[in-house]
Amino acid sequence: MQAANDNLEGDLLMGAKAIAKFLGITQRQAYRLCSDAIIPNFHLGGTVAARRSSLTSWMASAEKSA
Repeated sequence: MQAANDNLEGDLLMGAKAIAKFLGITQRQAYRLCSDAIIPNFHLGGTVAARRSSLTSWMASAEKSA
């Protein structure tokens, strides 16, 4: 059975700790970037989440505009 959505296996980062580890920043910085809507994120219940693919696209876009 295949999922009927666009989630790639391993693409979901659950929690600020996982987001921080992927970006190479502290957990506190990850919370701040999420709360200020600087990085693409969403909430699943009370947990902040993000997709690796969205963060990678965001970083590429930020690099181009720098």
